[in-house]
Amino acid sequence: MAFLSIITAPDPRLKVKARPVTRVDDAVRTLMDDMLETMYRAIGIGLAAPQVGVGSRVIVLDNAREGEPPQPLKLANPEILWRSLELIAGNEGCLSLPEQYAEVLRPKAIRLRYLDYDNEIREMGADGLLATCLQHEIDHLDGLLFVDHLSPLKRSMILRKLAKAKRGRASAAA
Repeated sequence: MAFLSIITAPDPRLKVKARPVTRVDDAVRTLMDDMLETMYRAIGIGLAAPQVGVGSRVIVLDNAREGEPPQPLKLANPEILWRSLELIAGNEGCLSLPEQYAEVLRPKAIRLRYLDYDNEIREMGADGLLATCLQHEIDHLDGLLFVDHLSPLKRSMILRKLAKAKRGRASAAA
């Protein structure tokens, strides 16, 4: 397995809609495995392929609590079939927006269809934190970031902070 570089905002690659995977083959499984390792190393609970520079509809996540055994999920072409009308607010962060957090309203429960690690079509229901994580990662596949769910003012403030930090890192590296 390999550790992949995570793209940080503002980067135009994070705003591109990802392409569907035709089938989960060895190359896609390797991508899933590498993404999962990258996510664990970055101490995240979810990662989408566009965040590592791959324009494919692939996500991985694991929202097991500390002390629980890992519960990794590897999904290709996740598609939300149903969303509950009840919304919940969650404090979201993102590996592509380091050290930035904001409260986002999302449907409390969802139902989705996806291709699994073995190229089988599956459906699953999710609620609470798992539903929030899945929706967050699926947003990445559509070129959306959690800040796109915020007011223009809040979004602008966060993106300006990230751009300034990115310029600072580039100056320090030069």
